[in-house]
Order: sequence, then structure tokens, then C-alpha cells
Amino acid sequence: MRVAVITESFLPTVNGVTTSVCRVLDHLRASGHQALVITPSAGAPAKYLGFPVHEVPALAYRRFPVGLPTPALQGILSDFVPDVVHAASPFLLGAQGIAAARRLGVPSVAVYQTDVARYAARHGLSAATGLAWRMVRRAHENADLTLVPSSAAMHDLEAAGVQRLARWGRGVDTALFTPNRRTAPGTAELRQRLSPFGEVVVGYVGRLAPEKQLERLSALRGLRGITIAVVGEGSSRATLERSLRGMPVAWLGQRSGTNLAEAYAALDLFVHTGTEETFGQTLQEAHASGVPVVAPAAGGPIDLVAHGVDGLLFDPADADAQLRAGVATLVEDAELRRRMGEAGRRKVRTRTWDVLCDELVGHYTAAIRGRQAVPSASL
Repeated sequence: MRVAVITESFLPTVNGVTTSVCRVLDHLRASGHQALVITPSAGAPAKYLGFPVHEVPALAYRRFPVGLPTPALQGILSDFVPDVVHAASPFLLGAQGIAAARRLGVPSVAVYQTDVARYAARHGLSAATGLAWRMVRRAHENADLTLVPSSAAMHDLEAAGVQRLARWGRGVDTALFTPNRRTAPGTAELRQRLSPFGEVVVGYVGRLAPEKQLERLSALRGLRGITIAVVGEGSSRATLERSLRGMPVAWLGQRSGTNLAEAYAALDLFVHTGTEETFGQTLQEAHASGVPVVAPAAGGPIDLVAHGVDGLLFDPADADAQLRAGVATLVEDAELRRRMGEAGRRKVRTRTWDVLCDELVGHYTAAIRGRQAVPSASL
């Protein structure tokens, strides 16, 4: 199979979209498929696992490259002759790619990963929210199939009038993220730094950005016997340092690979604060590491956290009080943390990237067969 991947984000930018695309490309290479990548210009490598990477013009918005429509895109697709186009988190560039695929008679699969409309509102562009939803609808309505990561995202897209939807989640590397790392030297060293007197380590992993709503961690102020470990970097770092001043916070910076896995393994519980996640990959990584999760009952976490089983969900309408109460409950009960951590690990054991990418290839095949069944005059 020949797969053209059009992604709004790629290396060296690291985020959920990039990680997902890289895991898909890893699987395509291992399975003997051919692929190419089209992405906004941001210093991407010329190749990834031997697959060619084409950069197109982009402008920067809040440190992120935004791909601009370009006439060259259809030519790149035409020269590659793909069997299917995979549009990762399509917006401007992805929408053009889906439209180009349709003109070429090539089926397309769009993967919904970013809540663009709420992102616009969060960044003071409330007036553009309606326009953002129209652009999302326009991008996805031309796709043969849109893959949605959560029930909340499914509801949003159905309400926006997007059709031909199917569920597809995200995989997690259960070999990298594992409770076994608790005995690793790197984990032990970090644990000694974070908990020199037996403090319970409350952790967050992810970008430090307004939509992550990390200011909610201030609700933990005065909670005794804890250390807050923050893994990640982003535009909100300085603001958060001011907001959390005087609290026991360890800023661990950006981590990846084994260093990231050891950071998860050093935690006693994981806190997710944002309500705008379409999925919540870090929650799966915490569960894989045997760490219970406290998260809002909104967006992707609704599907990922079983309240009272592998974590606790709090009502966003009463976030400060309920977040604090949930964290306090787990801080005070080591046995409950252990049980919930084990339950989380059991839940994700079968959610490997190999399993999820096999499902994705099945969706590619379904889109190809569906396009073949449609008379060309009706396209």
C-alpha cells in the first residue's frame, strides 16, 4: 500500500500529532508499505525511516508552524500515486490535501486530533470559533472517512455536521512505559530528588500552554506531604511559575524516551488539568506506568479513566475543590494508589501501537474499497 501522510505537525516539533504520525510511519515501514510525508516547513528531516519528507510554506503562530495551501501539493501527490491519503489533524494544509486527493480520485482518511475551535477561543479568538468549525467541517466533509479518538470528539463532530465517522484511538508503548522502571537507577535518582522525605509525588506531563489549564494546580496549595513534578515546556512556563510560586514544584523540563518513562515511574499519581483534550495520550502513558490518574470529566479523559477504578474524575464546573479532593484522597491512601495503578496498567496492556496501527490500515482498506464502489461520475 502507498500512503501519503499530510500532517499539520512533524519533527522537530514534538506533540501528540507528531508522535502519532511517527508511530504510524514506524508501522508502515515495518509492515512493508510505502509512504511519504507532507508537512509545514519547520526544519523537518529530509527523510524519516527512508520515507521522503516534503516541506511546504508555513507561517508561525504561537511557536507552531501553520502550513499554507500551495499548488505544489497536488503535484507531489500526483507524482507519488498514493493508494490513500492520511490527513493528520487536518486544517489549512490538510484540507487542501484532502481536496487534492478527491480531484485525483484518491481516497482519504482524516484523523481528528486537535479541537481547533476551542483552541481559537482559548487564545482570545472567540469571534473566529464559528469560522474554525466551518473550516473543520469543510476539511472533513471531503474525506472518505474521519477517525475520531473519543466519544466527546465524536459528539462534537456529529453536532458540527461531519459525517462518515469511526472511532480510532491511540496506542501506547507498554514496553517503554512500565512499572518495572521504578527500580531503574535513573528513576531512583529522580525519586530521591523529588521525595527526599517520603513526599507523595504528584505529576503532570505535557506542554505548558494556556489550553492545558495548569493554573488549576494552584488548588493544591497547602496540601501537606506532596511534591508537584512538572514535565514539559511551553509558552506558559513563566506565567505558571508565578501562579505556583511558593508551592513545592519541581520543573523537570522536556523529556523523551527513557528519561520520560523514568519520570512517569517516579510519580505516585498523575494529574491532568485541561478540559479540551480530544484524547489524552499522557493519561495512557501514566496508566501504562502503573500510575493512577486524576482528570476532568470532559473530553478524552471520559473514555480513558474509569472513576474509582483506575483514577478519579472531577467536575470541571467545580474544578478547584474537586481536583484538590481527588488528589488528597490518593495522597492519603497508598493502597488505593497501588490498586488503581495496577488497574490502569491492565487496561492499556492491549492498546499497543501495533494493534492500533493494524486497525488504521484496516480503515485505509475500507476507504479504498468504499471509493472503488462509488461510480466516478458521483465523485
